[in-house]
Amino acid sequence: MESRPSSTATAPPPAAGVRCSWWDVPRAVRDRVEAGLGSPVEGAETQTGGFSPGVAARVRLADGRRFFVKAVGPEPNPDAPGLHRAEARITAALPAGAPVPQLFLSLDVAGWAVLVLEDVDGRTPAQPWRPDELARVLSAADALSALLDPSPLPVPTLEQACDGQFRGFRALAGAAGDEGEALRARLDPWVRLRLERLADREAGWAAAAAGTALVHGDLRADNILLTARRVIFVDWPWAAIGAPWFDVVATGPSVVMQSEDPDAAVVRLDRHLAPRGADPEDVTTVLVAVAGYFLHACLQAPPPGLPTLRAFQRAQGEAALRWLRRRPGGW
Repeated sequence: MESRPSSTATAPPPAAGVRCSWWDVPRAVRDRVEAGLGSPVEGAETQTGGFSPGVAARVRLADGRRFFVKAVGPEPNPDAPGLHRAEARITAALPAGAPVPQLFLSLDVAGWAVLVLEDVDGRTPAQPWRPDELARVLSAADALSALLDPSPLPVPTLEQACDGQFRGFRALAGAAGDEGEALRARLDPWVRLRLERLADREAGWAAAAAGTALVHGDLRADNILLTARRVIFVDWPWAAIGAPWFDVVATGPSVVMQSEDPDAAVVRLDRHLAPRGADPEDVTTVLVAVAGYFLHACLQAPPPGLPTLRAFQRAQGEAALRWLRRRPGGW
């Protein structure tokens, strides 16, 4: 009989990159931010969650006001400023009342992209996930998708935004020569046995994920803040248009990974999706694509400035497999 993963969870890798502090930002950039805010920064507390190699800090101004500042330059990861610029455009255009931080200022200075946002009086969900907080977040994600369907922004569809990423199983199946064999040898035996089937199923992900809602595209615990009354969703550079349930499926592996009882988390996710119009076959297809993305990505070299990312992706890929193996269809 085929063995299944144990229900005992090991500690997942943290969703944390290598930050730099506010005081490491070039003086000319800090001067522009302070001029835009009308008061100098007196204190800055670096926040560790997330993978950006730049600044993520809660700052206190001399006049007593508080803000959250994100800033990143062209080194060590030249792609990072573009993500901050995309986040600024999307955040500024989201409708009033959306559960997102208010954007007060965005700047481009000497290759640095800077966002000054509302300093939300909240915290990320407890880790491991508490069932009551997970239920609260899933309910808020449903409300968010209802608010943003149809999408209020002219952003790319999920197919346009993610087609290059959601080819992991096809890339692994098609990799030639000794390098391809070496990559496949690092896969879970369960995956190797089904690799062609997974690659075929993955090819249908775009049709399965099609829809009219604006989705966050990168929802995880470190991109969520819980306040006394609200659930706030932060970090929006990957927003795209697709199925309103996409975010729940895409964040599912991180929820499973960060739960004390991963199998119970799988059951909770399936029960949440079932009554919300998500076709079970479409859910499985998108989950296959998500698993393939993580399992292929984690075998690559770390991106510049993001040394912890691959371990986090591997853990999410393994969690996606745990969920997939419980899906109907003989997986």
